[in-house]
Amino acid sequence: MHKIGLRVLAVTTVSAATLAMSAVTATAVTTVGSTGTTVEQECHDADGQAGARGGRALDHRAISAKEQRLIKTRTDRILDRRGISARQAKRASATVPVYVHVMAATSGEGDVTDAQIADQIDVLNATFAGAESGDAADTGFSFTLAGTDRFYNNTWHRDGASSKYRKQTRQGGADALNIWLVDFNYLGIATFPWDYSRSSGIDGIRVHYASLPGGDATNFNLGETATHEAGHWFGLYHTFQGGCTTTNDEVADTPAQGGPSSGCPTGADTCSLPGLDPIHNYMDYSYDSCYNQFTPGQSGRMSQMWTAYRA
Repeated sequence: MHKIGLRVLAVTTVSAATLAMSAVTATAVTTVGSTGTTVEQECHDADGQAGARGGRALDHRAISAKEQRLIKTRTDRILDRRGISARQAKRASATVPVYVHVMAATSGEGDVTDAQIADQIDVLNATFAGAESGDAADTGFSFTLAGTDRFYNNTWHRDGASSKYRKQTRQGGADALNIWLVDFNYLGIATFPWDYSRSSGIDGIRVHYASLPGGDATNFNLGETATHEAGHWFGLYHTFQGGCTTTNDEVADTPAQGGPSSGCPTGADTCSLPGLDPIHNYMDYSYDSCYNQFTPGQSGRMSQMWTAYRA
């Protein structure tokens, strides 16, 4: 596994005492769309998941160069069986239903407002429409809020028992983006579309609640962590996937990059291959204020992966 050193989010720390609270049962109040229901859930032990944009490891499961090749072959075969050409697949577009799960503490910490959630949906729509730069691609994907859940559970708030809580709360099918807002030492973690068939219950993205618009995650509070993680959910790799290789992230118009950016290092060039580091790309690790684009190549890849795994 390729080891990468990344930023550590300083908004919050999880102590052993906090994780010990996982043995306590809490009550979760749930509101889905316009229907209100009240349920009780049992807390579970923290499952020790790690890795994230802003943390000490990747914000998705590791993908080796060998697995990249296998995924590409699998995708091509799926499209071929369906009689869909690569050109057709890269033209797909859709309106994505979004289910937001607010995993707040019993004290109310992390209970973001409806206005923040609406602003986050606006950010997703703007970034995927290419609205932040004249060089950005309009991906053809838009987002609509399909429902909001609110749970008040200390363990889930700290992302404890994440596989269990996601399986219990996830809504919709392969085409539905589920966002769990939690408090952990990272900014976000995502699943890939090609994993949906075997792990549908945990499909979606986990995002630090302080990264929503108006949150207090310094340099990362414009809502673009969700954009980055949604990029993975659509099938994009980091721009630095594979490092300084011609394959790298399998997108021709994102220059090869030796490793993740920090801040907004204008003019950075970590590879001898053509092009400066794509520091403004949503799939790098730059500050939110530095981000402004997906490329046409990334847009085509998202459409292709959508067609193969989520449509």
